Amino acid sequence: MTATKGLEGIVATTSSISSIIDGVLTYRGYDIDDLAENATFEEVAYLLWYGKLPNRSELAQLVKDLNQYAAVPSQVIDQIRTYPKDTNSMAALRTAVSSLALYDEEANDMSPESNLRKAIKLQAQIPTIIAAFARIREGKEPIAPKQSDSVAENFLYMLIGKDPDKVAIEALDKALVLHADHELNASTFAARVTVATLSDIYSGVTSAIGALKGPLHGGANEAVMAMLEDIGTFEKAEAYVNEKLANKEKIMGFGHRVYKNGDPRAKHLQKMSEQLGKITGNMNWYNMSIKIEEIVTGQKGLKPNVDFYSASVYTSLEIPRDLFTPIFAVSRTSGWTAHILEQFENNRLIRPRAEYTGLSNQKYVPIDNR
Repeated sequence: MTATKGLEGIVATTSSISSIIDGVLTYRGYDIDDLAENATFEEVAYLLWYGKLPNRSELAQLVKDLNQYAAVPSQVIDQIRTYPKDTNSMAALRTAVSSLALYDEEANDMSPESNLRKAIKLQAQIPTIIAAFARIREGKEPIAPKQSDSVAENFLYMLIGKDPDKVAIEALDKALVLHADHELNASTFAARVTVATLSDIYSGVTSAIGALKGPLHGGANEAVMAMLEDIGTFEKAEAYVNEKLANKEKIMGFGHRVYKNGDPRAKHLQKMSEQLGKITGNMNWYNMSIKIEEIVTGQKGLKPNVDFYSASVYTSLEIPRDLFTPIFAVSRTSGWTAHILEQFENNRLIRPRAEYTGLSNQKYVPIDNR
């Protein structure tokens, strides 16, 4: 047996949920460009779970279910109040999501119907958890979810404490569509490995959140924003990036393991970043990003990925930097749970082998002779 580092190029399973073929991302056969321009996140979630786009009545029922399940058990909110003020936001989310299982009487019901309900519950409750955590750490009271047609609208409402404007809702909704699924990425693979043992859906999503926490996966957009803030102004961008490249330092938000000719999601976020910059009257982050892209692509041939422009989009929406990755989780919950449901449909324990590189022919030596 010969190991493949990072499992690069290894086909580990079959899936009908999403595909990346010749640089084109699809959900259930729908091009991401088509969905980003036309579909709502709720339509996309339905598509991932049920395999088809909903009609009006089906969409209305899903929205009703999301509203019904959006409230989080009071015990979980009380638990969040005990977290240290400097708790990492993804660690907080991971812990709170794990605890949801303690208060769900269906947690260990493995029937398809129950698992689908739990997928919808998780999609509804994760935004509530994130918003509650964000407010509690600022000494504010959490805001209960309201009846809404949109996960994006409800999340912003619970986060900022007032009805968000239409532009903000549309921008976040599109970002959720773009992040909803991405074939067998690290967090999705982690979720499928966990539930392949026939563990429950809460365990699977908790595993996925743990994987997403890492800066080489979901945390990259936070690193991008940290870089932009470090640069500060457009005038300093060129010298900053050139110095980083000269020192062979990594510029976050560029390149992708799968896409060799550019991430198809990036252009939608670039457009949103520009629009929001114009609306807010602050084009600094967008202009800096364009300059950085010009230099990195010109010198290294690397193109921006989904994380690069999402950083300036979320900042324009006045979302704290350390909530960028939790928002990624809001969206990707739809994909994680779709993959979990698919894994349960035709399950086999995921148990790869390892190429052994250690010592051989060792003999036990009594402890007094060592």
